[in-house]
Amino acid sequence: MSRVGKKPIEIPAGVTITSNNGTVTVKGPKGELTRTFNADIAISIEENVITVSRPTDSKEHRALHGTTRAVISNMVEGVSKGFERSLELIGVGYRATKQGSKLVLNVGYSHPVEIEPEAGLEVEVPSNTKIIVRGANKERVGALAANIRDVRPPEPYKGKGIRYEGEFVRRKEGKTGK
Repeated sequence: MSRVGKKPIEIPAGVTITSNNGTVTVKGPKGELTRTFNADIAISIEENVITVSRPTDSKEHRALHGTTRAVISNMVEGVSKGFERSLELIGVGYRATKQGSKLVLNVGYSHPVEIEPEAGLEVEVPSNTKIIVRGANKERVGALAANIRDVRPPEPYKGKGIRYEGEFVRRKEGKTGK
């Protein structure tokens, strides 16, 4: 049995949820998210609680049950609190700046790399070696943070690159001279 799928989702104050034909719309102070789920999974909304149930114990329905519940829970949390990912730049001369809504990265290439966040996402640069990505959609926040990290992933010899805050980079020993 799915222990995640069985847990009811509490709806915080200020968040409204509508569901029809497998499409769930969640509105809150941080924005509005809409997603269509598999029609087999039943989503019921009573007062301040959302419950997700499955019709059978088949492998497909068990997998969808927990996933559907987790995604709806993330939607509710996103429109009420929001999500954020922090990245840090490590390396001599590596810096990030913000020009309008664009993020401009100088990370050792011959040219600066510009990244334009999509609608609904916000990029903040509190210092020139720290980047914070914020938004209501957890999936999109993580994807943008991963795209920023992919510009210059951390390398194992000197540890230079863009990494998530708190990420551990396993260091390697360089060549040994005679």
